[in-house]
Amino acid sequence: MTMISTEGDTRSTVELLRQGRREKIWHKYCGFLDLSLPEFMEIQERLLLEQIERLKGCELGKQLLRGQTPKSVEEFRRVVPLMKYEVYEPYLSQKQEDVLPEKPLSWARTSGRSGEYDMKWAPVSAEFYQRSVQYILATLMLSSSRGKGDFSLEEGDRILYGLAPAPYASGQIPYGLLREFPFRFLPPVEVAEKMSFQERIEEGFRLALSEGLDFFAGLSSVLVAVGQRFEGGLEGAKTPGLSRRPAVVGRVVKGLLRSKLERRPMLPTDLWSLKGIVAGGMDTDTLRGQVRRYWGRYPIEIYAATELGTIATQTWDYEDMTFFPDMSFLEFIPEEEQLRSKDEPSYQPSTLLLDEVEAGQKYEIVGTTLKGGIFVRYRVGDMIEITALRNARPEIDLPQMRFYSRCDDVIDIAGFTRLTEKLLWRALADSGVPFVDWAASKEVEGERSFLHLYIETRDDSLSHAVVKERLHTTLKVLDSDYRHLEELLGLDPLRVTLLSPGTFERYMRDRQALGADLAHLKPPHIVSSQEVLQRLLKMHSQGLAS
Repeated sequence: MTMISTEGDTRSTVELLRQGRREKIWHKYCGFLDLSLPEFMEIQERLLLEQIERLKGCELGKQLLRGQTPKSVEEFRRVVPLMKYEVYEPYLSQKQEDVLPEKPLSWARTSGRSGEYDMKWAPVSAEFYQRSVQYILATLMLSSSRGKGDFSLEEGDRILYGLAPAPYASGQIPYGLLREFPFRFLPPVEVAEKMSFQERIEEGFRLALSEGLDFFAGLSSVLVAVGQRFEGGLEGAKTPGLSRRPAVVGRVVKGLLRSKLERRPMLPTDLWSLKGIVAGGMDTDTLRGQVRRYWGRYPIEIYAATELGTIATQTWDYEDMTFFPDMSFLEFIPEEEQLRSKDEPSYQPSTLLLDEVEAGQKYEIVGTTLKGGIFVRYRVGDMIEITALRNARPEIDLPQMRFYSRCDDVIDIAGFTRLTEKLLWRALADSGVPFVDWAASKEVEGERSFLHLYIETRDDSLSHAVVKERLHTTLKVLDSDYRHLEELLGLDPLRVTLLSPGTFERYMRDRQALGADLAHLKPPHIVSSQEVLQRLLKMHSQGLAS
């Protein structure tokens, strides 16, 4: 039976690397890829029963378990209902540590994008945090890999960390990574945490000009934005490294020569040859081609949630994602059950386990945090699609998944088509419309509903008619149900508003002036709030008036 270690080899990763025992390092961090499905389920069941024992000894745990101590997975799923954050909010919003299974190592926050809460707090146990860090290191290894057992990792590898700062969960990872392996963060963690997000990114790339760069972990949109600045020329890239430092000058000169030989603008890939990229964000799948063009390689996509931890990752084939076995006990609500629960709030939908899911089906994901966590049968609000029951090419015998949508980020038009944020991202990318940012809403005129896209383009010469036609045509290609709205029902489901230049920048400055935190500076791409939409249109009008 293939087993994975939750603690890894007793010797440090650096010691193993110095001894040339790279197979031990691979097994320590990426051994989960060798699990069979029965082995995966055995780990899930064993850790769930251990977690129940922890929960039954604390005040909140007793409440969540309804005063019972389930002795099996079946009993647990029968007696414990599915839950949302409202069950936890009275305790976690006040950070009541005395009701938890153990004193948390830290508290992480998330944006609470469901609209019910401005923010959500999640306690992070020491064991849960340690495993999260190990899996982040696993994804960095996988991002540099060309096959099973292969990875490029060396002491002092330079990594620019491009995710949100603490107290967001991503901002707590660097300290753990440094204890796990001697990376060099650009800028150093103790310096970066005193900077704003934008300052940290700019300083990191400034340092990378002189010191080099090996890995990037962050948002795909950050990499694309930097690449677009380079494409506009060095001045647009804001590269203050054009100094007299020999390392900087040499790097830039080589980059310029390479770009001129290929008769194109200089791109980041001319300056740095990255070992790997780990990226998150709903737009990662859409932007992966642009990331490769600018940076020379595809990003490895990781799927995680603050409440449930690291859930799944791509591997070296850059296809669909494989689940991690020991961060959360996983359940899956079939799409038809999820839709019924949406229509009937009191309805408790049934769930499946990973060995019961079917390829080609969509599910709402449910998780019970393991290793001292507190979330039990928790509905994080994401829909995923099971794409296959195994991945033959890398020989991974576990179901494969991809992110589908947020449960509440779906625009239903005429009961005929359901458009997700991910689909709209792809439509915008495939249409060839150069855009700064966008927002979409479902709006109604009389008895008819339609999709309204609000877009700030990078090309002022594009007319409204051209933008709409490109998007409409692309949506018909990508979604047959959207196409049928026109072909079968004779409906024109699309409205487009071109926003004035700088609309999204003014929106973010306005939100920042009002004291909004990083997660709430930008409007959501799927807008369900009239207040948000009116604020965006106000910023649009200010641009027209200036």
